[in-house]
Amino acid sequence: MPFLLKGVVVTIELTVMAAILAFIMAFIAGFARLSKFAIVRGITQIYVEIFRGTSLLVQLFWVYFVLPFFGIELSAMMTGVLVLGLNYGAYASEVIRSSILAIPKGQTEAGIALNMSPSLIMKRIILPQAMLIMLPPLGNYLIELIKSTALVSLITLHDLMFCGTMINNVTMRTIEVYSLVLIIYFLLAYPLTLAIRRLEKRLSAGRL
Repeated sequence: MPFLLKGVVVTIELTVMAAILAFIMAFIAGFARLSKFAIVRGITQIYVEIFRGTSLLVQLFWVYFVLPFFGIELSAMMTGVLVLGLNYGAYASEVIRSSILAIPKGQTEAGIALNMSPSLIMKRIILPQAMLIMLPPLGNYLIELIKSTALVSLITLHDLMFCGTMINNVTMRTIEVYSLVLIIYFLLAYPLTLAIRRLEKRLSAGRL
């Protein structure tokens, strides 16, 4: 159990760092897709399509095993954070973009009528309404991110899945080991599900 708990710590660290990167990339790419400059939209489109159009596992393998041939070597943890963050950031950017576009244009026109700057309109009018739309899918992506961290065990990162596999190889108690790993992943994900639901209710009530 102590060995397994070390893997839990690594999984949590990986999830937190990858989620932060994904959140940052989602907003950057989401707003860039709405840019009035074609080159900005084009570059962002390439980023989004590459990460959405290829396998997450292949991306992990490519960064960890192929990049060293070009003189770029990243640790397993750095690879996991980078690939998971960029991958889920690409998916989440579409949520950001579509949520902003879902707000009626009349809201923007009302802000202009009140002599508000574009940034103030976005901050005070558009984003508060868009947040309510984007929160459920972003929450789902966060849960998916936690579960996807299991893939980093294939690039030798000692996360929860890696530790579980090592214990199983030694003890051969497959049912007990992988059932315990399954339960731990659920215990990591379920509190986030509850927290997101609570936050969504607060946003709906206008208390946040």
